Amino acid sequence: MNSNNNPLNIRRVKGQKWKGEETPADSLCKGSSKRPTKSTPGEQPLSSNVASPLGEVGRGAFVQFESMEWGLRAAFCILRTYAVVHGAVCIRHIIRRWAPPTENDTERYIRNVCQWTGLGDMQQLTERDWPALVRAMARQECGVRLSEEIVNKGFELYKQNT
Repeated sequence: MNSNNNPLNIRRVKGQKWKGEETPADSLCKGSSKRPTKSTPGEQPLSSNVASPLGEVGRGAFVQFESMEWGLRAAFCILRTYAVVHGAVCIRHIIRRWAPPTENDTERYIRNVCQWTGLGDMQQLTERDWPALVRAMARQECGVRLSEEIVNKGFELYKQNT
């Protein structure tokens, strides 16, 4: 299981603070060796999964969440941004933005997600499709096979806290 409760490898962004994100004090209390960064108050859920402008590398570049549900909620917030701000509403456009070819084997990622969800790469997705998409993306990103139950809990947090 993903020890930072971030199954989609959401990167830190300077000034970004997610709901459910562990604070530096929380991380240190739990014996984390990760070096947390300073965040400003107030979540900005309409951001994308971009490289950290803080110049961090390795695991410290990724957000650490209090629970898997909060990490999943953040993924759903990013999907909303992709749809609303960028018009990315199909697997192909979402994955090309999430995992660009400059950093990933994007075509393989798309094929895997389509196979695991049963959805077409250019099929227009609705919010109802997002739990299956996120579950498949977590499998691709971290090799973790999340239960439908945990993904649905993250989706409920998203719907209640947006």
